[in-house]
Amino acid sequence: MTKDTDKNQALEIKDTDSKNNRFAAPLTWDLNIWLQNPIFADLSLLFEVAQQTDFPSPQMLSSWLPPDAGVTFVDTLLLEQDGRYYEEFIFKRKEIPTRLNNWHDFFGALIWCLFPKTKTLLNQLHIAEIAMHGQKTRSKLRNKLTLLDECGVLVLYQHQAAPVIEALRQHQWQSAFVDNRRLWQGVDATPQLQAMIFGHANYEMATRPFIGLTGKMLAIEVQTEFFHWPLRQRIDFIDTELGKQIANNDILQLNNQLTPLPLLGVPGWYAANQVADFYQDASYFRPKRTNTK
Repeated sequence: MTKDTDKNQALEIKDTDSKNNRFAAPLTWDLNIWLQNPIFADLSLLFEVAQQTDFPSPQMLSSWLPPDAGVTFVDTLLLEQDGRYYEEFIFKRKEIPTRLNNWHDFFGALIWCLFPKTKTLLNQLHIAEIAMHGQKTRSKLRNKLTLLDECGVLVLYQHQAAPVIEALRQHQWQSAFVDNRRLWQGVDATPQLQAMIFGHANYEMATRPFIGLTGKMLAIEVQTEFFHWPLRQRIDFIDTELGKQIANNDILQLNNQLTPLPLLGVPGWYAANQVADFYQDASYFRPKRTNTK
């Protein structure tokens, strides 16, 4: 039994480059990833990734989980021997099948460590949708769950930064990333918005960043104090708040959520974007499509 086909469904995250098989993650553990790529700064602060000389084992990854996570990581061979569907295996056994020496599953494990409540909820929703529609029939909600799981990027913003969120949704990249650059975390001492990766496939592809690397934005308004909290406190708050909004407010079903976000355009995430001309590449920073009949 292979992994849930959900994990291969988020085709948009691959964009043109990976569809043409030009993307491939490093074959071995690479310390430079943690030292040189600012996209991984939060992970380096929260986990001992820069101290590792090889991929952490499932046992070590389990030790990085919060005490109340309610799951552990296991070798994916157990899934193959069990024969159950990936999501069902997790739901029944509270174990996360993890391929050894694999960037995709490694980052997937770190997302479980960061957001265990939300990841548990996503698993429960998959199971509920499968119960209603069957394993092979993919509902709209399951597609949304997959997009978030694979390529979601949370953009946390204060109310006064709402115009920047709307600019991102309208693909007004110059306004969002250049004209309002001072509002982003890492650019101004008192940021009003911050991007945080949720989708583990995006992390995997960021090991070798390429023009075309794109995520799906899920925007969440936060209180003024949020950006003054320590990183772990911010993540714990997001884990609780995101779960509430998914469970109670159908946030994933809104048409203005999960819109494209060029990851290398996020201020502070890519050295080349310090130059305003970087955003003139229309093949990457694409204008919003207009509906034509």
